[in-house]
Amino acid sequence: MNMNYLADYDKTDPQSIEDYAQKLIGKTFADVVMEDSGFLDEVQESSSYIASHEDKKYKGSLGTLIEERFFHYAANSDSRPDFYEAGVELKVSPYKINSKGDYVAKERMILTMIDYFSVINEEFEDSHMWKKCRLILLIYYLYKKEITNKLLYQIDFAKLFTPPEQDKRIIMKDFYTIRDKIAAGKAHELSEGDTLYLGAATKAQTSKDRRKQPYSTELAKPRAFSFKNTYMTYVLNTYIIPGTTTYESIVTDDIIDDFELYVISKLNKHRNKSVSELCSEYEVDITKKPKNLEALLAYKMLGIKGNKAEEFVKANIVVKVIRIGRNDKIKENMSFPAFQFKELIKENWEDSTFGNYLRDTRFFFVVYKEDENGELRVRGGQFWNIPYEDLENEVKKVWEETKRVLSDGLIISEVNGRRVNNLPKQKDNRVSHVRPHAKNAEDTYELPDGRRYTKQCFWLNNSYIYSQIDDALK
Repeated sequence: MNMNYLADYDKTDPQSIEDYAQKLIGKTFADVVMEDSGFLDEVQESSSYIASHEDKKYKGSLGTLIEERFFHYAANSDSRPDFYEAGVELKVSPYKINSKGDYVAKERMILTMIDYFSVINEEFEDSHMWKKCRLILLIYYLYKKEITNKLLYQIDFAKLFTPPEQDKRIIMKDFYTIRDKIAAGKAHELSEGDTLYLGAATKAQTSKDRRKQPYSTELAKPRAFSFKNTYMTYVLNTYIIPGTTTYESIVTDDIIDDFELYVISKLNKHRNKSVSELCSEYEVDITKKPKNLEALLAYKMLGIKGNKAEEFVKANIVVKVIRIGRNDKIKENMSFPAFQFKELIKENWEDSTFGNYLRDTRFFFVVYKEDENGELRVRGGQFWNIPYEDLENEVKKVWEETKRVLSDGLIISEVNGRRVNNLPKQKDNRVSHVRPHAKNAEDTYELPDGRRYTKQCFWLNNSYIYSQIDDALK
């Protein structure tokens, strides 16, 4: 392939590179190929080149196409940024418009593979990862399910992006969280729920693909540093398509080093205040019994008027209210979205919907406790993600048993006038179980055998959640 003709940009100047990239806007990838003069001189290879880049199994093909046919440099596996003279990394990524009309990043942004043996000796500023993402040329194209030939996707945005200072502080902390876990011989326990914006995404070709790690004989899944899907959705809506979505920020004026400690400190200022006192302080009409009152008050304590905090949205942090009774027990189990029976039996645990949800999600527990008069009072907050051992042992057992029961045919019987089934019960597992999650008995999904049955979901046991709460909050 001839790459010796000159491109119309200065490869040492980020602004020149961005200006040139904006010529892509409005074009399809097929347009880029056919308008490339160098390509048109190479007719013999054209059909095979196009065929290889149409292949949906070739994950990086559209990025490679832009490198070769627009910027005119040969794609390679060089560890330096793509435009290394300018310190600019090129990322070609899809976005989509969901059913609500919102612009969302279709996937996380992979930055670079994690070398378990070298990363433990790196510091953030000089790390291979940061060099790859301190200045990114983001080229976004619109993904549409109905378009089967991906060369016909249209490019809509081309813009340079640098994480702002507050984001950089969080990314830095995430980097050290990942690095230190590897240095502790726990690369096999890495989870995207460990961190906020920067994740350690799995990059295994198969479920059995594993790598050696330092300080442990246990093999670990290959992983890559990545910006989470939720973070890239925020970047898309804030920096690439300004004004499409507005979020409120918890951190307003200051640049803080530890976001989680900052959030917890804001809640601690209200420690031991009652729900009624908080309603008075924030002018919430308690007589109207607002839905999720305690969660609403939690956001207000964090300085958020609504129920969407910028940092929580970017980090895929889910707020869960924990109510501890006077008997030092939690009454409610923790529910998750209902699962489709027919879809669950098609999954495998490694890439299951529920397993991935727990792997990828970080939770913020807002803890209230009943006083002697039965009134809830703020105890504080705690960030949490499920421990690796609990997920890959206890929750996995419940999920696998659920799949087995559904595959064999759910047994439904009547006991004392109530319909019961043989799905895993709370008494069977210390961490998780399956229970109904429906509006009423008529709110159903179809079973694999064609019958319809009340919607079900996975739950985390109330006793298990209590065991995970910091003693200082109980």
